[in-house]
Amino acid sequence: MASVIELGGRVAVVTGGTRGVGAGITRALLEAGAEVVVCARRPPETSVRAGGRTARFLPLDLRDADAVTGFFQRVRRECGRLDVLVNNAGGTPYRMLDEGGAQRHARVVELNLLAPLTASLAAYEVMREQPGGGSIVMIGSVSGSRPSPGSAAYGAAKAGLDQLARTMAVEWAPLVRVNTLVLGMVRTELARLHYGDEEGVAAVGRTVPLGRLADPAEVGDACAFLASDRASYISGASLLVHGGGERPAFLDAATANH
Repeated sequence: MASVIELGGRVAVVTGGTRGVGAGITRALLEAGAEVVVCARRPPETSVRAGGRTARFLPLDLRDADAVTGFFQRVRRECGRLDVLVNNAGGTPYRMLDEGGAQRHARVVELNLLAPLTASLAAYEVMREQPGGGSIVMIGSVSGSRPSPGSAAYGAAKAGLDQLARTMAVEWAPLVRVNTLVLGMVRTELARLHYGDEEGVAAVGRTVPLGRLADPAEVGDACAFLASDRASYISGASLLVHGGGERPAFLDAATANH
């Protein structure tokens, strides 16, 4: 991908960029030549490396607005600029709506919608003051466009994130481009936790038209593209990275009756 996408001289921040999808994105940006800063509440066991470079880790609680502002000012001070922000941090436990109460669901919305808003606002203050502006990529989910039992607050937050990105793309044009990667199921360290053993993961993969879960590197390649000049006229877009989506359940039901 590095031979196609060139991000040399760019500075990128990937929230939650230390593992899983975030690490895949970080590696793709490193391979494309970017200087990458990753942030999370806790440091990774091993640094994320690719393309002969190592991502720099800085601790950050994205729910602390003052800390977020300070973080992006530090990136500008120590790296000289900020060209790319990938709002990847997020997630949710499996919890039905009538379990846990409204406050627990609100915390899911805070992490998956309000935290990316806070980070984007702080990044914009840096990007707007530099030649060339910048690019912001939201990491969305198919959960934001279909029923999401067991993760309703997460799905609602991701739906809001997509809408937020579209509005940012209008308000912050032409200096800053804002897009969303809408992800389906991705094979990460947590796949077995969600889908059982290896056989369970494979069974879930077979429900996807392409026959498997995405690899974090594939998400990373899509993210590097949106961050690059090759996507210079793409803003306010939602790029589906879901292997073709989900096979409609009624098709299997109809087949079973024949």
